[in-house]
Amino acid sequence: MRPPKLLAVVSSVDLDYRYGCTPAWWQLWKGIYEAGADLIVTPYRGRAIESPWWRAEPNPTYREGELFAAGRDALARVRGDTHLRRVEEAPRDSLADRAVREVITRYVTPRWQRHLERILEREGDVDAVIVFTVPPSHLRGIPAALRERFGVPVVFYDADVPMSLPEYGGMDTGFNIYHGADIGEYDLVLSNSEGGLERLLELGARRAEALFWGADPELLQPLPVEKEHDVLFYGYGDKFRRDWLAAMLAEPSERLREASFAVAGGDFKGELGRARELGWVPVNRLAAVVSAARINLNIGRRPHATVPASSTSRLFELASAGAAIVSNPYAGIERWFEPGEELLVVRSADEAVATYRELLADPAAAQELGRRARERVLEEHTYADRARRLLELVGARVPAHV
Repeated sequence: MRPPKLLAVVSSVDLDYRYGCTPAWWQLWKGIYEAGADLIVTPYRGRAIESPWWRAEPNPTYREGELFAAGRDALARVRGDTHLRRVEEAPRDSLADRAVREVITRYVTPRWQRHLERILEREGDVDAVIVFTVPPSHLRGIPAALRERFGVPVVFYDADVPMSLPEYGGMDTGFNIYHGADIGEYDLVLSNSEGGLERLLELGARRAEALFWGADPELLQPLPVEKEHDVLFYGYGDKFRRDWLAAMLAEPSERLREASFAVAGGDFKGELGRARELGWVPVNRLAAVVSAARINLNIGRRPHATVPASSTSRLFELASAGAAIVSNPYAGIERWFEPGEELLVVRSADEAVATYRELLADPAAAQELGRRARERVLEEHTYADRARRLLELVGARVPAHV
């Protein structure tokens, strides 16, 4: 029995773009390799990058993508910002959005179709094509064409539900991906969110299944480093979570004057109190930065925190690194970790202050909380687990180990 072969069309492979999903994709793709599959990766943004775990195919519209990104960044600077912002509630499909899609449909989509057809012709035995969060509106028509010509199933994996849904519009760094899309073209739509599956079916998905984020426990593990901060939050931006950053970071930092607070990442527009800003953390330093904090915060954005079981990578990364996790209220968090045993949940600034005091006064209790969280990851939430589940969902069987 030959190993399954997958063709992955991915948002990006290059970590320099600082897309939050890219480090997680690397871990998942490594898990797919370790499961015995042959993986081919072709990026929609940036250059192709080879690795020990996948083969790479080029980006056929690299120059066009970079020119578009440069133009968008220039317009944002003219407006005095780093990004072109969308409102947080029901962002409209603007005239500019529709014009961009028209250009993409005319010039980008046909080139991607020819590119994927050439790969499938050459390989001859690809078992499935998986689209990793590339806007389906930009690939409209391609899944049906590939299925008709090659008989290959085409899967769309949206790992940012519900943020990506039209009513929220996604991150300001990307597109509102469902405007102009037809996800009914895909044989299967995968989602990081159980609670978002019904909405994906409403948007036209023929079949929708949940595939949660996870962690690679070899990459993210507790490290023997000195403690530098009492309370740490790392993440990208405060869109949809400014209120909880205030309640769990800014206000407690002013009230607990004896404790040190830090925030890693960027694009924070609201108040951070006394928290020290660490800037962007390279992927290879994340475990060390997490390990250097006595308490690590999971502050989910409002869409993820309110739509049940909408996973994000941070929660699993912190747990894998053995962090003592304190989270804002998060619907369905018990789907992955047991509150009170493997992490703690606070519902106000007062509860946050009291919880921080207790954990800082009892380092052994904090360490035990992190130990139990990591054990849960090892049992249920590794990317090896997620990779096997992915292969099962797309119908790609791997040879049994002898």
